[in-house]
Amino acid sequence: MKIGVLTVLLGGLEFPKALDYLKGVGVEAVEVGCGGYPGNAHCKPAALLRSRQKTAEFKDAIASRGLTLSALSMHGNPLHPNREIAEQHLTDQRNAILLAEKLGLDTVITFSGCPGDRNGAKYPNWATCAWPTDYQEILKWQWEKKVIPFWKEEAAFAKDHGVMKIALEMHPGFVVYNPETLFKLRDAVGPEIGANYDPSHLFWQGIDVAESIVEVGKAGALFHFHAKDSRVEPAVARRYGVLDAKPYTDELRRAWMFRTVGYGNPMRVWKDIVSALRLVGYDGVLSIEHEDALMSPSEGLEKAVQFLKSIVIREPRGTAYWA
Repeated sequence: MKIGVLTVLLGGLEFPKALDYLKGVGVEAVEVGCGGYPGNAHCKPAALLRSRQKTAEFKDAIASRGLTLSALSMHGNPLHPNREIAEQHLTDQRNAILLAEKLGLDTVITFSGCPGDRNGAKYPNWATCAWPTDYQEILKWQWEKKVIPFWKEEAAFAKDHGVMKIALEMHPGFVVYNPETLFKLRDAVGPEIGANYDPSHLFWQGIDVAESIVEVGKAGALFHFHAKDSRVEPAVARRYGVLDAKPYTDELRRAWMFRTVGYGNPMRVWKDIVSALRLVGYDGVLSIEHEDALMSPSEGLEKAVQFLKSIVIREPRGTAYWA
């Protein structure tokens, strides 16, 4: 296993300087944002696709520092009912796939997206209730008319360009937000659909992360992993529950918040997570995503690196001589 980082937290630095800093703090791999919500400060696919020299410079900037590229990230909503947003995110997604092909990379990370509740809608409609039955009708329309047809086309496009892993981050607000909805889309579309497994979105839903990693991994659907934590504030959750639409920066009143690894859940939980990853054969990158409002990016990142160094499993399995 390697310790990586999603580089968007260093978007204010030029890419070479960001890489130098990351190498210096012990990072071994990078996941680079290239469009959608995280932006493209360190990677502009359209420009790289037009220039072999720029592509070579991008690859060399990473490789010359002894780092590896784990994935290209285009976290967007290409199903957005606002056509302008959807088209931009689709363009970003397609360019990320084409650039991955050019780089010899098989993994692109994004969100599943969320449509509106009808043609002509203005905003996405994330339906999570069974009743009133309007919500069941919305879900049926979204999945049958929008979600499944779109992702069948995108999976075919990705496959045609050698990108065999579309790693969807299970994120509330989008149609794939937990393992069950991930499997629903994967069953409908194909094995190109899998997970960028980010525990921070699952902890607060009450999901046992280590247990679900085993389920996702056994299905062959664990494509990439985010090292990111979250903490439920028991006093708030007891009174109001965990569905919380208050701003992330309203920390004192929120029921839960994102934390640097080890500050949301104890080391025992994270050791179980790493062990579950090893159990299902995932020896890839644990990519740190910093969104801890209580820490600066540098402090949150550096604490996460040190924490992960103490728990990642690096060497191949030994022989079970005792058996």
